[in-house]
Amino acid sequence: VTANDERRKTRVSLVEKVALDISIPFTVGGGISTIEDVNAVLRAGADKVSINSAAVENPGLIGKLAGKFGKQCIVLAVDANLVNGNWKVYTHGGRYETEKNLFDWAKEGEQRGAGEILFTAMTKDGTKDGFEIDANKKLTEMLRIPVIASGGAGNISHFTEVFQKADVDAALAASIFHYGEIGIAELKNELKKQNVNVRI
Repeated sequence: VTANDERRKTRVSLVEKVALDISIPFTVGGGISTIEDVNAVLRAGADKVSINSAAVENPGLIGKLAGKFGKQCIVLAVDANLVNGNWKVYTHGGRYETEKNLFDWAKEGEQRGAGEILFTAMTKDGTKDGFEIDANKKLTEMLRIPVIASGGAGNISHFTEVFQKADVDAALAASIFHYGEIGIAELKNELKKQNVNVRI
């Protein structure tokens, strides 16, 4: 969602169509930066919003949105890359490096009112060689809000590993589902067999 009215209308229209077609919660992100943006997508049927670059540029936005809509619907998305042993936060789809550290920023986000942290490990994104275990584990140990792991999913065992070893609350994947490499029902059934708490 941008400040341009036509693009906002297009996004809201798409959210409305998705809401009519599915019966599960969904989150909308990308360019969310104002109360008006959040209000528009929530009214259109989204359950949560994800904020990233706008929150880095204006950290007060997190508390402002959480205060208005409730922390349960504010997801702080954090894209981070391992640079010389330091997990640096990036913005604008991973294009711009910031001075922020992943763990410090995630903790600040929690303190400011974020309801969840969506951590994308840029070092793993698209590799399909497994989620980033150590950084996710550190996040779950230091935060009291849910952590969603993103980046690196390639097979079912990768999901089992990140749930069991990093104790994350959720794991995100894209291409492996889009291209039918793993069936969602198949994955859920296997996770349940491995004693991972999952809704079937």
